[in-house]
Amino acid sequence: MSNRPKGAEFVPDVKHRPLHPGDKRLALRRLNPQVGGVSFVSILIVVLVGYLIGSVSFAVIIARSQGVDIFKVGSGNPGATNVKRALGKKWGNLTFALDALKGFAAAGWPLIAYGGDDRLAVIGLIAAILGHSFSVFLKFRGGKGVATAIGGLLALMWPVLLIGLAVWLVAFYTSKVVALASILFALSLPIAAYFFYGTQDPRFYLGAVLAVLIVVRHRSNIARMFSGQENRF
Repeated sequence: MSNRPKGAEFVPDVKHRPLHPGDKRLALRRLNPQVGGVSFVSILIVVLVGYLIGSVSFAVIIARSQGVDIFKVGSGNPGATNVKRALGKKWGNLTFALDALKGFAAAGWPLIAYGGDDRLAVIGLIAAILGHSFSVFLKFRGGKGVATAIGGLLALMWPVLLIGLAVWLVAFYTSKVVALASILFALSLPIAAYFFYGTQDPRFYLGAVLAVLIVVRHRSNIARMFSGQENRF
């Protein structure tokens, strides 16, 4: 029997009211907010996976398999160019291919998993390049990120990659300086992306970010070029 006094208005117990489907969706949105229309959890997953993929240093792995500490030979950079100088063309080319595969994988899997969302693929590639350059497995040391960028660009915007590679080839065969060719390659990316995609596409901003990251990672090479001490092939 109810203990409610006669004439008193009935007030339902809201604490035990079942959630309406709309309330459930609102609760989920609060737990997983959107950032620029993209799920925060999705961004976090893509960043973590991309960074860990990029952090695997094939230059270090391959050099160690040959009894070489890549940090103590040549330029000391754990990248394909230094492996090529230290161990020869075969091992250098293998390192380049595997580093490029990292970028392709980091950009490619979000395209498949998230229905072709370029924004998440761009984030995944940037995370992979940061992982390559500042590897958690190498006390946040790493390479310059050019090969990894090339692999990601193949997955995301191959026309821009073709322009960049043409610039690289002309610069390299003119100067014989890999660092100069890589810097000019990087600077060509946002320019080419602008002409192909415009400024509203996330791939334009990817080109700009890659240019900054690659040039910054080559700052020691820039200093050596100005002093005339940069290695030539």
